[in-house]
Amino acid sequence: MRKLSMDELGRKTVDEFKAADKTPVVLVLDNIRSMHNVGSVFRTADAFLLQGLVLCGYTPVPPHRDINKTALGATETVEWQYFPTTMEAVLALKAAGYRILTIEQAIGSTMLDAFVPPSDQPLALVFGNEVSGVDQEVMKIADGCIEIPQSGMKHSLNVSVSTGIIVWDIFVKLRAAR
Repeated sequence: MRKLSMDELGRKTVDEFKAADKTPVVLVLDNIRSMHNVGSVFRTADAFLLQGLVLCGYTPVPPHRDINKTALGATETVEWQYFPTTMEAVLALKAAGYRILTIEQAIGSTMLDAFVPPSDQPLALVFGNEVSGVDQEVMKIADGCIEIPQSGMKHSLNVSVSTGIIVWDIFVKLRAAR
């Protein structure tokens, strides 16, 4: 066994990425405070060819060296926009036809392993603040909630780790449904 070389990876150019068919998922970051978490989410969005990111509230926005440190160029490929509040972003996405799903531990949530993504509607996944989670007012108007099953003592994951787990699972399920 040997590692693949950079040439063998078949990476897209920025133009190829922008022109490619995207996974019908947008990630909404609700007042994320860490620039490194934001950069990591950009990289995840690039890796799975997502439609884009929506940065809300005091979530840091590019360009910034601390975001770039973990994004490794993904701020150049992934489309993103900013809204002053997460509520404004969610209402705009709902009006555009997205199904709004929060990622949270909540009454009535669907465990990730049981979640079946719709094949006929794009998804907007709302990830909350590192301490307080998704804003309760946003929870009230969401179409549903996905929870990552956990068995340990903490019952808490870093937002960038949660993003990777959720996006990978949905990416695989959508690809299998084709």
